[in-house]
Amino acid sequence: MEWITEILEKYNYWTFIIIMLIGLYGMIAKDNLIKKIIGLSIFQTAIFLFYVSLADVIGGTEPIVIEGYTGLYVNPLPHVLILTAIVVSVATLAVALALIIRIHEEYGTIEEREVLIKERDAAS
Repeated sequence: MEWITEILEKYNYWTFIIIMLIGLYGMIAKDNLIKKIIGLSIFQTAIFLFYVSLADVIGGTEPIVIEGYTGLYVNPLPHVLILTAIVVSVATLAVALALIIRIHEEYGTIEEREVLIKERDAAS
């Protein structure tokens, strides 16, 4: 019964793993390029949640220096890194969507298999 308690105490890790696997499945198993990008976005969000959950300290307070306070502070560095990562992920999403629009203009589809077939036919 001790192992059940240990698993339940780490619910944030299990949530991270489940969300990450959903995103990974979306990137690998789907043929539609938009669905692949949605999977990538879900995967990135899982990583963000993981880093933010690591920064939390039980009993910690905001990282604002208070004169005479000697308790625990929450580490602000992961939050700052995640803000930067969110900006990068939005830029990645924008570029990917722009590429998908260009692929649709060129091939008339956003299905990966159809694009590959048309590309092979054009190369032959």
